[in-house]
Amino acid sequence: MANYSILFRPDLLQVFWAGMQAGNFITDAVIPINTSRRTGRTVLANAGGVRPRRGRNLKGRCLTFTQREEIAILRAQGQSLRAIGEVIGRSASTVSRELRRNTKPGTAYRATSAHMLAYERASRPKPAKLHTNMALRTVVED
Repeated sequence: MANYSILFRPDLLQVFWAGMQAGNFITDAVIPINTSRRTGRTVLANAGGVRPRRGRNLKGRCLTFTQREEIAILRAQGQSLRAIGEVIGRSASTVSRELRRNTKPGTAYRATSAHMLAYERASRPKPAKLHTNMALRTVVED
């Protein structure tokens, strides 16, 4: 597997947060995703120590990162939308919509950037209360 920054891979972030939620130390939570303790500390600090709430969390009916990689590879090979849909187990319209939404004009489809864009669209725009209310955060920390 290629090494991507945890900050740009929502699926890696979820593994990190699952480790933190299980009660692991930062050092133990970053082991499964093969990143440094410093990166884990950065993620934790940016979130205010609280796991960010995400909308759909890209589960279920949404495309996975693996499916997006398949779309990128098959599209680069010149496969049709129907052929790509058959390989990943989705309809051709789903593949077409994915390519339309997550490809920048004049560039090729990139699985990493497409996954990040989809994740950002799935997120709630509302920040966590403990992240915005410092007085409440201080009380909870104490």
